[in-house]
Parts: sequence; structure tokens; C-alpha cells
Amino acid sequence: VQLQASGGGLVQAGGSLRLSCAASGRTLSTFNMGWFRQAPGKEREFVAAMDWSGGNTYYADSVKGRFTISRDNAKNTMYLDMNSLKSMDTAVYYCAAGSIFLTVVPGGYDYWGQGTLVTVSS
Repeated sequence: VQLQASGGGLVQAGGSLRLSCAASGRTLSTFNMGWFRQAPGKEREFVAAMDWSGGNTYYADSVKGRFTISRDNAKNTMYLDMNSLKSMDTAVYYCAAGSIFLTVVPGGYDYWGQGTLVTVSS
């Protein structure tokens, strides 16, 4: 599976962005999907995840209520809708796909996109 993340950019605090993760090579419908982010000088951290059925979602406490993960299997694409953005959300965002079990741990994912930069100005 090849993953291509897009949609990052510069946004003011309080604004919104939609990140997309387009897959090729295999259908996403059989994978658990996740979004992670990495700020400068920090380790990669979990943001959100959705299981293969779309019936279960998990969010980091820091984004709960502000971010929404979704998927469109017909388009083979996953999304992360980000609202009420804060300067602390500034990071490179990565999408990932895994096939074993839904997890918040980066090591549980087999495939990764290249990352898209989100910068939130205060």
C-alpha cells in the first residue's frame, strides 16, 4: 500500500483544515487507519485512529472534540478534519495503515505516508 498525505498548510489559530490520505496499491477497507503527528524536537505521537470497519474510532485527549477521522472506501481515502486549531497542533502529520489490530502505537502500523506540514499561527 502506498499512502499519500495532503492538505497541510498555514492556518490561523481557531481555523480549520482537512487532511487527506489517498491510498494506492490496495484497498483501504481492510486496514485499520491512523493519524500521527511529529512536532520539531518531539517524538511522533498518536492523534486519531479508526478500525477497518469504521465502527470504532479513538482520539488523543489533546484533540478530542476538535478533530474527526473518517474514511471514504469508494475513494480509497482517509481524512482528518481539524477544527479549532491551536499553535500546539503545529506538526508534520502522517497517515498510517495497519492490518493486525487497532492501536495508538506507531509500531502497530505497516504503511506510512510521507507527511504533510500543518502550521498554526497564533
